[in-house]
Amino acid sequence: MGGAAGEAMWAAAVAATVAFLAVEVSGAAGALPRFAEAPEYRNGEGCPAAAAGVCDPGLVHIAMTLDAHYLRGSMAAVYSLLKHASCPESIFFHFLAAEAAGAAADGGEDPEPELLRRAVAASFPSLRFEIYPFRAEAVAGLISASVRAALEAPLNYARNHLADLLPRCVPRAIYLDSDVLAADDVRRLWETRLPAAAVVAAPEYCHANFSRYFTPAFWSDPELGPRVFAGRRRPPCYFNTGVMVIDLRRWRAGNYRQRIERWMEIQKVKRIYELGSLPPFLLVFAGEVEAVDHRWNQHGLGGDNVHGSCRPLHAGPVSLMHWSGKGKPWDRLDAGRPCPLDHTWKSYDLYIPSDSGGAASPASGPALSASVLSW
Repeated sequence: MGGAAGEAMWAAAVAATVAFLAVEVSGAAGALPRFAEAPEYRNGEGCPAAAAGVCDPGLVHIAMTLDAHYLRGSMAAVYSLLKHASCPESIFFHFLAAEAAGAAADGGEDPEPELLRRAVAASFPSLRFEIYPFRAEAVAGLISASVRAALEAPLNYARNHLADLLPRCVPRAIYLDSDVLAADDVRRLWETRLPAAAVVAAPEYCHANFSRYFTPAFWSDPELGPRVFAGRRRPPCYFNTGVMVIDLRRWRAGNYRQRIERWMEIQKVKRIYELGSLPPFLLVFAGEVEAVDHRWNQHGLGGDNVHGSCRPLHAGPVSLMHWSGKGKPWDRLDAGRPCPLDHTWKSYDLYIPSDSGGAASPASGPALSASVLSW
């Protein structure tokens, strides 16, 4: 909630006893974690009128994947996005959830998307959201081995299918990984201008060694290598796919899912990269991405893909923090070996430990310094 109205409402919420609804749902894989109910945030002055439905033009659309393993991260991400939004009721969340293999269709145990729906609705009763079941078979035959097993999960590739799964009336979406934390109003990212030639906008990192994202076999192949990126708007640069603004209409018109999958097919034959779902995006979009300020993806806070060591924030202001890499803040906190920035993430953690007896309430979230959030 932004402005004085938001501060007053938050003060009232703090003054009152914040009720929580602990949710525990059982499925084939066992119980999901329990989470507290988050504070409720309302639109401030100047926000669009109440949306009539998902097609309302005043909505900000955010897409994320949702699964039991990363649910704790997703809950914290949603909480942070709502807390820092000037118009939280104008955000619509689109969650892509893996459909559990062998889930009963008639009278048996609930499939995983329904379990996740209940968990989200219990912690965020007023949240505008939809869950879209994603079947692993859609990508299973295209996935190659990666440097880390987690990068091979079919749900990592669900973002390739956003334009197929979301309603056709949704013009664009912000795609976010589950290990992010907002520290700014996401509407500012939503309003990123996409020129006619661009389909994706994201922070670019042109100082990174772009060649290392592909194998020597790729660069030495006369049909691949530099030839792939010739004729693009700009020289190719690395960008992280955990934070992207995507024009869904242009994506459909350009058949970009098929373009990405074509590179995945080539990978099965030639082994041209090692890093899972990122390199196909680079092969299609590097040099064509509309650049976004780096403040919107302070990534790498989870360390590298092997050790997950601690890393500080990059220099400059911060609007969104991203624990990309092996080390996730909830895992490091539970292990008693948190990194300094993991304590910031903890302030948004709605998780109720199984030994707490249910005596938990959501935290208010940290106040970041004006120098960090300045524009």
